Amino acid sequence: MQLLTSFFVMMRTRQLGRQFRGIERSVRALPKRSHTRLSMLTLREIGQASRSDFPHLYGTSPEARYLPWGQGTEAGYERACSPNPEVALRGIALWLAVAYHETKNSPHASLQPQHRQLMQLLRELKEVHSNGNTAESWMQTSAAA
Repeated sequence: MQLLTSFFVMMRTRQLGRQFRGIERSVRALPKRSHTRLSMLTLREIGQASRSDFPHLYGTSPEARYLPWGQGTEAGYERACSPNPEVALRGIALWLAVAYHETKNSPHASLQPQHRQLMQLLRELKEVHSNGNTAESWMQTSAAA
């Protein structure tokens, strides 16, 4: 059973890594004015996810709650690839929020590098948001627009 669990974790690590590279490319390709909007959307999604019973399953349909990992990253990634800029921004924000909660306190060491990469990208968005606010308020504010 442990071998099977290790295999699933390895596959999930690869999947999140691949998706993260796509999300990061999308964020870097955004115009600077969109970074502020993405920052606010991401803050809102992280806050909404943290208020749910299982934040790492945010964006997952109720009947799929018993899967090893939720479907929020897949839904967010799919939306992030949309040609519609608003849908893409919302997809990126959803992906970032779910991946943050999924990797934050993961007992699997192989997910820690993904969490560090994700935190670096979130830190950049936090800096965009904190131009007029205090830097600490970004990750601690649970309700935004």
